Amino acid sequence: MNLDEDHLDIREGVRRICADYPGSYWRELDEREGYPSEFVKAMTQAGFLSALIPEVYGGSGLPLRAAGVILEEIHACGGNASATHAQMYTMGTVLRHGSEAQKNEYLPQIASGQLRLQAFGVTEPSSGTDTTKLKTRAVKEGDHYVINGQKIWTSRALFSDLMLLLARTTPIEQVTKKTEGLSVFLIDMRGAVGNGMTIRPIKAMINHNTTEVFFDNLRIPANSLIGEEGKGLRYIMDGMNAERILVSHESIGDAKWFIKTATKYANERVIFDRPIGKNQGIQFPIAKAYAQTQAAELMVRKSSAIFEEGLPCGEFANLSKLLSAEAAWEAAEACLQTHGGFGYAREYDIERKWREARVQRTAPISTNLILSYLAEHVLGLPRSY
Repeated sequence: MNLDEDHLDIREGVRRICADYPGSYWRELDEREGYPSEFVKAMTQAGFLSALIPEVYGGSGLPLRAAGVILEEIHACGGNASATHAQMYTMGTVLRHGSEAQKNEYLPQIASGQLRLQAFGVTEPSSGTDTTKLKTRAVKEGDHYVINGQKIWTSRALFSDLMLLLARTTPIEQVTKKTEGLSVFLIDMRGAVGNGMTIRPIKAMINHNTTEVFFDNLRIPANSLIGEEGKGLRYIMDGMNAERILVSHESIGDAKWFIKTATKYANERVIFDRPIGKNQGIQFPIAKAYAQTQAAELMVRKSSAIFEEGLPCGEFANLSKLLSAEAAWEAAEACLQTHGGFGYAREYDIERKWREARVQRTAPISTNLILSYLAEHVLGLPRSY
């Protein structure tokens, strides 16, 4: 038994499912830019995607660390959790800020998999991470809101029933603080697509099933509003620490896969009558990636524990995201370099995982923005932007 591993029953359960979805499954999806419907169904039926939904709403009510372990194991087994992770945590905005009627209506259906809430509409082409400058508008008209605007990098929109949308309900020039006047809506996409909502896939470096979404006088019921009008940015920010901690687990899983794969190949590959793993030029990058991964995992565990205690964890959630993404990238580079030319061959899965690991340094938040946050809010340096 690996003494470093916790939640062994969860890990073993995820590994059993992942064994049915080997590298060939993910390669085939990657080649045709497909969605892993079978894998998502298997994870849903096993109850893993309802991990964070309280038992009263049909979920498992597990702590954040346990949910993170699920995502970590998917990546450590060579898969990718991007098609599943939003189902786990996007509902948090509904859980924490929705009305009792909204929670009773939607959370049990999300827990069972009857409804998929995987689309999260925040980013826009012109504003990027400057969220307060977003231009999508939601205007109240009687018992409806009318929405106009555009979102980009809205992953899984084509495979989701519901979308969590952030839109401006009060023009920015009419608010005291630019963080005010933004509201969150839970949109039923089943009736919206083709009736004011248009979704277009974006071809990208990785198979993330991402899209851009257009709103043209989309009318939604007024009870689609989550919480109080104008307070939406706070609701969204409230869930970002959980998101960053959970996604950090995915990077840890990637790093472990790369290190295991590189080590195995370095021991087996014989050149000049000796295994290449005997060379320090091969050993040192793998060993360094291992050290970085061990350190990053400790921070991920720390941030998870602080989150569960209900204590401020912004610093540690961001540190987790930064350190785990960097550790995974160093491990990816070491693994690709260890395999040499074979690392570029798709059958080894390394180039696919290498591309997937790189995105973690950019999304859901750039490592540069994390460094800016740490400099300003932790170290007390002047704001840099």
